Order: sequence, then C-alpha cells, then structure tokens
Amino acid sequence: MPKQNCPRLKLCVSLSCPPWLSVFVLCTASLLSTELGCARGLQLTSTGPQTIQRAEGDSVILGCTYTPGLMDTGELDIEWSVVSPDTTQKDELLMSFTGGTKYIHTNHALAKGLDFAAGDPSMGDASLSIAVLSHAHSATYQCKVKKSPGVDMRKVSLAVMAKPSVPKCWVEGGELLGEAVSLHCNSAKGSTPLNYMWKRERGGLIPAIATQNSVTGQLEIRNLSQSFAGIYLCEVTNAVGAEQCRINLKAHKPPNRAAVIVGTVVGSVLLVILLLLFIWLLLCKISDRPRYEKEVSNEIREDAPAPESRPTSRGTSRSAIRHPEVTYSPVGKSELSNFDDGRTYTPSTNSPLYTPIKYDSKCGCAV
Repeated sequence: MPKQNCPRLKLCVSLSCPPWLSVFVLCTASLLSTELGCARGLQLTSTGPQTIQRAEGDSVILGCTYTPGLMDTGELDIEWSVVSPDTTQKDELLMSFTGGTKYIHTNHALAKGLDFAAGDPSMGDASLSIAVLSHAHSATYQCKVKKSPGVDMRKVSLAVMAKPSVPKCWVEGGELLGEAVSLHCNSAKGSTPLNYMWKRERGGLIPAIATQNSVTGQLEIRNLSQSFAGIYLCEVTNAVGAEQCRINLKAHKPPNRAAVIVGTVVGSVLLVILLLLFIWLLLCKISDRPRYEKEVSNEIREDAPAPESRPTSRGTSRSAIRHPEVTYSPVGKSELSNFDDGRTYTPSTNSPLYTPIKYDSKCGCAV
C-alpha cells in the first residue's frame, strides 16, 4: 500500500507542501488502506473457468477457495446449490458444511457422487468434487461461503457432453481412374457440434483439387488418379473427445467398354430368345389342352357300367335281367341256347345271317 500512496506524496512535493504535511498524508493513507482491507472481509479466490465442459463418465472439481477477513469471527457456513433457470423459482440446495459437519440436503440425482474436494473445507478450500458425471449433472452451480460478517459467492456452469462414437468410413463410387469418387465419415453418437477432418495417413497431403465438408464428413474427388490412392484417415471431434476411422482408397483401370457392350448385347439377345421359347411352349400347351379333354371324355372306363342299348328282342331282355353276369352278343334266333333243358340248337346253313347292331360312341345307343 505505501507504493500506492507514493503518487500522493509526489503530488505534495510537487506542490511544495511542508515536510510535516507530507508525512501526515502518507500515514493517513496507510491507515485508511488497512482499515479498508479489513472491512472487505471474506473473499473467494478461485480463478478457474466459470464454464466447464466435461465428458460423460469423467470426474470434475468445481473450484471454490476462499480467504476470510481479519474481522470475520462468525461461524463458517458453506453451501453448494443448483441455480434454477427460472428466476421465479428457488435454488436447490445440494450440500452444506456448518459447525464442522457435512450435510446432504437432497435425494436428487445430482447429489450422487458429490463431496468436498478437501478433507476439511474449513481450511480455505470449499471446492466441490463430482466422481462420475452424467447428463443430469449439467447445470449452473453456486458456491456460497459465509463467515459473519463476511460473505461471498461464485457461480460455475457445468456442461456434461457425450464423446463421439467411433465413426464409420465408406467409399461411394467405382474407384475407377478418371471418374468421381467420394469418401464418407459418420459418427452415430456424440454431442454436437461434431467436426470431421480427412487426412492421408501415408502418401502426403490431400490433393488441393479434393474438397471436404467438416460438417457432413464428406471428401469429394472429382477426377480420380493413381496419385490419390492410399489410406485415408477421418477424425471426428467435439469439445470433450475424438475418434477416428481409416479406409483404403484404390484406383482401378476401367474395364474394356467394347467388351462390356458386346456382352450386354449378347445377353439381351439370349434373354429375348429364352422369352420367345417360353411363350411358344406355353402356347403349345394351351392348344393341346382341348384335344386332351375331348379324348378323355370319349374313353369308356372299364369299371363303368355298360351303356344301355335297345333290346333286340323280348327274350334277350328277359335273359339279361335274370342273368346280369352273362354277356350277350347279337346272334340269330336259331342260335339261342335253351337253358331250361340244357340243349343247344344250331341253325342250319340255309338260315340267313344276323347283321350286328352298330352303337353310337357318344350316347351308346344302337343305330
């Protein structure tokens, strides 16, 4: 403090003040500065960042160191609370230290893993330690230290983020010389914003004519040449972590276009021939179907009863009724067998022959 009062002393000397006045001014300034320092009382001395970003699963310490004033003689009281984003709502008290005892004031998920970083917070370190971070720990925390009549407080914002997952790399395009090809990289998980960066693992830098998009993770090469072939590495990063993947880009010679055209034409012709052959076989099958059905309808099954015919005589009709198992053939009347006496009459050579009866194949009737 005497150094701060030196300008005043120099001012008095420059104004040709008496020596006794200069000494009086110097002593008065020193006394006032000491009293003002004592009146300031307790002060928080933490100088760390007030916005902290950490990954899920990590640990963190929220700094809150303090220095009590000479006039602070009251009981030490330390409070850690979560500041409500709604100014109309009360802050949520998490943990406190008073009378040499630590207290947990909530069963909230935020209270899990909370503790003071120092074994004895009364020794000037009231920093808060969180063992395992989760997304629920993202909040604004307030440290309040009170030792009457001194009191001071400090706020720290904590953002818990997810690290990027291992990205997937793939190639779109035929990897043919002279054609366009694009490399893609995508991470399925991770807190935004995610930043993608392609680089060559071996073979030098990425050619200047290649363009890449750090947001979508795409590297586009419009005219692939042999010099572009090699292993490429994609790295995805965010505020709390980084992951990467690799892919081997190749440059193949394009196939013989004439051979491809000839093969395409030959294949098309064979396909047309096979199609025509299939249609012809189908038509043949359809045309043969009515003829087959007609032949089947004209056939007389062996186990089916014989079609009824017109009776040639009353005698044959009665015999057929009495002896259904006997098959009769058309003969003359003189050739009928006499079943009553067992004798057979044979017609004479002069008797006229009997003409057989013809039957219609469709209805089975005599014609």
